[in-house]
Amino acid sequence: MPVRRRWFMMRAVFPLLRILPAMRSPHSSRRAFLGGLAALAGGCVYRVDVQQGNLLDDKDVDAIRPGMTRSQVRFLLGTPMVEDAFHKDRWDYVYYLRKGRSRREEKRWLIVEFADDKVSAIRRDVPFAARD
Repeated sequence: MPVRRRWFMMRAVFPLLRILPAMRSPHSSRRAFLGGLAALAGGCVYRVDVQQGNLLDDKDVDAIRPGMTRSQVRFLLGTPMVEDAFHKDRWDYVYYLRKGRSRREEKRWLIVEFADDKVSAIRRDVPFAARD
């Protein structure tokens, strides 16, 4: 290491060596506490609510009857979250909500099945583990 660089590093360290004895004063514990408090407060992060999917009114879902057309269902419930390419006669309305730092999640899943472009079956509150 060149002499000039070493001297520059020593110049930066010497003021720190003068401060160390002063930190052992009666106020050093207070400084340490406030420093720790500042570090903890810096870790508090706001988390946004995560909301995805279709939030459906119960009265709109109750209005769906077998025999209704696809356009009538779309008018009442809106565009489905999932139109599966493998199940052309099935619309999935999925809703997911997680509030901020809470670990509790709200999940809803409604399946509308069609036969000949008319509603044949409605399945409400399907468990998320049941995929068929």
